Amino acid sequence: MSLLAIDIETFSDVDLPKCGVYAYSDSPLFEILLFAFAFDDEPTQVVDLACGEQLPDRVLAALEDETVTKTAFNAAFERTCISRHLGRRLSPVGWQCTAVQSAMLALPLTLDGVGEVLNIKRKKLKEGVALLRYFSMPCKPTKANGGRTRNRPEDAPEMWERFKAYCIRDVDAEREIREKLRNYPIPESEMELYRLDQEINDRGIMVDQRLAAQAVRCDSEFKARATAQAQQLTGLANPNSLAQVKGWLAERGVEVDSLDKKAIKGLLPQATGEVREMLMLRLLLGKTSVKKYEAIQRSVCSDGRVHGLLQFYGANRTGRWAGRLVQVQNLPQNHIPDLALARSLVRRGEFDRVEMLYDSTPGVLSELIRTAFVPKPGCRFIVADFAAIEARVLAWFSGEQWRLDTFEQGGDIYCASASKMFHVPVEKHGQNAHLRQKGKIAELALGYGGSVGALTSMGALDMGLSEEGLQPLVDQWRGANPHIVKFWWDVDAAAVKAFRAKTEVRLGALCFSCRSGMLFITLPSGRRLSYVKPRMLPNRFGRESLTYEGVGESKKWSRIETYGPKLTENIVQATARDLLALAMLRLRNAGFEIVMHIHDEAVVEVPEGISSVDEICRIMSEAPAWAAGLPLRADGYECEFYKKD
Repeated sequence: MSLLAIDIETFSDVDLPKCGVYAYSDSPLFEILLFAFAFDDEPTQVVDLACGEQLPDRVLAALEDETVTKTAFNAAFERTCISRHLGRRLSPVGWQCTAVQSAMLALPLTLDGVGEVLNIKRKKLKEGVALLRYFSMPCKPTKANGGRTRNRPEDAPEMWERFKAYCIRDVDAEREIREKLRNYPIPESEMELYRLDQEINDRGIMVDQRLAAQAVRCDSEFKARATAQAQQLTGLANPNSLAQVKGWLAERGVEVDSLDKKAIKGLLPQATGEVREMLMLRLLLGKTSVKKYEAIQRSVCSDGRVHGLLQFYGANRTGRWAGRLVQVQNLPQNHIPDLALARSLVRRGEFDRVEMLYDSTPGVLSELIRTAFVPKPGCRFIVADFAAIEARVLAWFSGEQWRLDTFEQGGDIYCASASKMFHVPVEKHGQNAHLRQKGKIAELALGYGGSVGALTSMGALDMGLSEEGLQPLVDQWRGANPHIVKFWWDVDAAAVKAFRAKTEVRLGALCFSCRSGMLFITLPSGRRLSYVKPRMLPNRFGRESLTYEGVGESKKWSRIETYGPKLTENIVQATARDLLALAMLRLRNAGFEIVMHIHDEAVVEVPEGISSVDEICRIMSEAPAWAAGLPLRADGYECEFYKKD
């Protein structure tokens, strides 16, 4: 089987990072400028398409031949752009992505980042940023450049030659990275998931462009009125200015360090008169409600659909998908009971009625974001998601039997948790119902070693819990879940032993091993989590703990400290990911078209009158052989626009 390594340089008037490769290549002005390639071990060549050269027949044949492996770093870009260039969609079969291979080893997600970590000889050329800015993006027309809006090869011949060398180097860098990672190929099971991911992104999801446009207009008109009202109330030239508002409040005896949402909500109970009115306006003006609508408008393609919303292996610690463009992974929830009415009012431009019927126009727009995603004509959405998947997986790994029994019997885990913690019966709408909220906050915050800080971050104090009551809540939850607590530290001990002894350590269905400067945790599915260059180092408490190299909170490559509960979180979330991935494969193989998936939820576009919610939930609820005993359950609903049921 031959192998074709590819890198391309392109031009488009569309902003690639903001709009994604599908909208970028959908532009009428899009073109491929340079096409660098290498077959097997042959030297890299570059085809200068911008200057009239043509792709060799050998390359064209290989692109269409699924038995020829096409490789690139971030292969989705190359495949999508080349499809546009050829005028037909290339199948993802036969394509391999070196970025995915790197991500599976928890390496950076960029070509230059991986090159630096692996210390390859042929690193990405640093001048590439300037060259891309010059040739691949529109330029501002000036007298000096003759009023042109883009730069072509003849405008800077020497730079163009360097651009060609840059394109060749990217192929060489990708080949060297692939050679360094040759002992860690992408398993066929993950390749199947990668191809499924590409199918879903190619399919995309239809959006209601009228709703998005009207939502942006509604927000603009609301903010203009609210700003004018604030100006009239305060006399300030710019009531959106933090400094001006602080000064105005100080003149009225209100000294504040911050005017963020939390600070304003803290001030409101004591505020009266014009101060209260201004704080309320500030809260409304500060609410971001249309950025996702604007992202939809930027990203929508000529087919009326947004593509490329999800990145395969975007979260390289767990292998979960990451959201891109509209960031569907963190869409606001909807709680408006008459959602369809609110949606129709905004869509028709009846903004006065929105303001009259609802407390907060920005709040309405925020809750309607989900509904901008719609099925194509003649179809409906069926949405199905795993119920409490992380809690189920954690109970399964740790053997916390009372939790497994609760799930098997269809019980409410928050009530069951509160009952176990406080030793009294707790019913959602019955006896001791007030304790359910404590059970819920404990469940959400404490499963991965969280303590008082985690409860506070989850908003425990805002829910009425006292500071003095937080530590007892932690103790009560841990006391009710001794097997989970033990599992945290068993995981910690297994990882440390595998590192120190350079041996395999088994813990139930998990296997810990260390080789070639990597710590691996093999999941029940057979997939491995990777931790680069593990070392034991003193932690902030003066004790030795496990560390590894990775992309930290600063988004830079650094050494990261970890321990049992954090590793447990990785294991549980990664296993939940594998369960969703397999469920989506089963749905695809049953003939269903997935248009989007979010966390542990799949959104399926289904023709009217065909299939049912029960059928899709049944398919999703099938536990794989490696998850025997895991009480898996999926719940679902159908809808005429996307929403949270």
